[in-house]
Formats: sequence, structure tokens, C-alpha cells
Amino acid sequence: MNRAPLKRSRILHMALTGTSDPSAEAEASGEKPFLLRALQIALVVSLYWVTSISMVFLNKYLLDSPSLRLDTPIFVTFYQCLVTTLLCKGLSALATCCPGAVDFPSLRLDLRVARSVLPLSVVFIGMITFNNLCLKYVGVAFYNVGRSLTTVFNVLLSYLLLKQTTSFYALLTCGIIIGGFWLGVDQEGAEGTLSWLGTVFGVLASLCVSLNAIYTKKVLPAVDGSIWRLTFYNNANACILFLPLLLLLGELQALRDFAQLGSAHFWGMMTLGGLFGFAIGYVTGLQIKFTSPLTHNVSGTAKACAQTVLAVLYYEETKSFLWWTSNMMVLGGSSAYTWVRGREMKKTPEEPSPKEGEKSAMGV
Repeated sequence: MNRAPLKRSRILHMALTGTSDPSAEAEASGEKPFLLRALQIALVVSLYWVTSISMVFLNKYLLDSPSLRLDTPIFVTFYQCLVTTLLCKGLSALATCCPGAVDFPSLRLDLRVARSVLPLSVVFIGMITFNNLCLKYVGVAFYNVGRSLTTVFNVLLSYLLLKQTTSFYALLTCGIIIGGFWLGVDQEGAEGTLSWLGTVFGVLASLCVSLNAIYTKKVLPAVDGSIWRLTFYNNANACILFLPLLLLLGELQALRDFAQLGSAHFWGMMTLGGLFGFAIGYVTGLQIKFTSPLTHNVSGTAKACAQTVLAVLYYEETKSFLWWTSNMMVLGGSSAYTWVRGREMKKTPEEPSPKEGEKSAMGV
């Protein structure tokens, strides 16, 4: 018996709350030998780690490489959105032409739906732009700490917008994250590597990630609960909204004067960055499907730790004990929050998830 794929709306809810799907886990545990399941999980987690870490290092190269010297962060983000839009459309056409070869929803640009998604698209643009601007101005090693306040904003916005209260223990873990963030900022300053601009962009990115999660749940019904349709409309809207920004900020002129504009290597790296941006959504859902949202969060925390260590080694940096302590506080606080919320959700009966018709094997 094949395991039924998780509904996308269900996955989103579980990923946001840190809860797992016991029934799905029970089915998975009884249908395959342990070694086969362990191998599958190891491969999926490895794929997530490689994709996520590679994307960060590649974006750092595109945004702030001394050899590239390209100062067009908005254009880099625009191009990645364009690649994602074209990939979604291409896979949709392939699924239509070759049913069964690829399971992907049909995509047709509906202006009414595009308008419904537009408020979320504005938040989405802020999220990906501030993420890239943060990465441009801070080192990869500090990138995780610079964007570590997402959990704190989740708690704050849940109270302000949704009137949801948070337990004392969850607030305590948020306090640990805030402490780690401030200690990290202090240590970056002490080492002379602090970029206040990059740090501000990191805080704004964290805020937009939280807003994106909240508005995604509100907008999903407009795209029939399909994460892939939402991805398509978000990126299509972003491509249009980025155009006036490229003109206003003078990035088209900077691009015209760019020495490597005709380089196949440059456009290959740009396209690869777009492919990674598309792939991270797929492998994230794949990891949730083969493990659980809680395990996915733990894997993400461990990946962030490995990414920090790799960055320190690759860029040959020397960090103080307190700098490493700030990272451990952020990672430990995030893991503790996930664990606390997971325990709380198990004690609270969950509301039935919205009905969704789409089941995609690319699906996550």
C-alpha cells in the first residue's frame, strides 16, 4: 500500500506549528523495512542540506564576490524569480503533454487570482530581497544569527494579528534567541566585521518571513490550496513589481556597464541560483514528507550549524568563544521552541485542515 501524500495546506500548517502527523508516521513505519526507510531519509536530508547550503554560498558569490564585482542585488533576485516562474510554467506544460511523467498542477495566468495574491507577493518580495541584501552585507557565518528573529516575530505577530497567546516556556526560548542575537551582534562589532545595514536587513527579512507565513495561509484558498500555483503567482507578480525598482535604483545601467555581462559563466551561475531557489521549496517539502515537520526543523537547525562551521573554514575566519556561544544560543533557542510547541500541540486537539483536491508527487 502506497503512503498517501500529505496535503499541501496540512504541510504548511505543520511546518509553521512544528507538529507532526502521527497517522502518516505510523503508516510509514509499517510499510517499509527499517534499513530502506533509513536510507531514504538519509538521502532526502542530505539533498536538503546540499541544496540549502549550496544556495547560500552561491548567492553570496553572486551578491558580493570580489572577482565578480556585481552590485545589482535586486536584479539577482529578479532573475531568480524569473527562472522559478519559467520552471513552474515549463513543468506545467510538460505535465499536460505527458500525463503521468510529471505530476504538476496546470498553470494559467488569471489576472483575478494574481490580484488576490498581490498583497502576499509584496511581502514575498520583501522577504527574498531583504534575505539577499542581508547576505550581501554580512558574512555567511553570521547570516544565520542575522536572520534569527523569525521565531520571535512569529510569536509577536501571532499575538498582534491573530490574538494568539504563547506559553511561558515558549517565551523563554524566544528570550534565549534574542540574547543570542544581541551577543552575536556585539561580537561581530568587537571583531570589526559588523555591518549594521546587513543586520537591519536581516531583521527586516525575519519580519517578512513571519508575515509571509501568516498571509500564505490566508491566500492559499485563492489558488485552490496549491503551493505550486502560489509559487507561480508570487514569482510572476514579483517579476513585474521588480521592474520599476530596477529602473529607480539604477541597476539596469549598472548591469549594462558590467564587464562580464556576455560571460556564459556568469549567466550559468545566475541560472543555477534560480534553479536552487526553485529546488529548495521542493526538497523542503520532500524532507517533511519522509520525516516530519519536527524533524525538518531539527534538520534545519543542524544544517544552519554546519553551514556556519563551513563558512568559517572556507573563508578562513577566526571567531571568539562568545561568538560561537551566540550561535549556540540562537540554534538552541530555536530547537527548544520547536520542541515546546510540538509538545503543546500534541496536548491540544487540532482543527480540521481545509479540504484540498490537489495531490502532487512533486509534492511534497
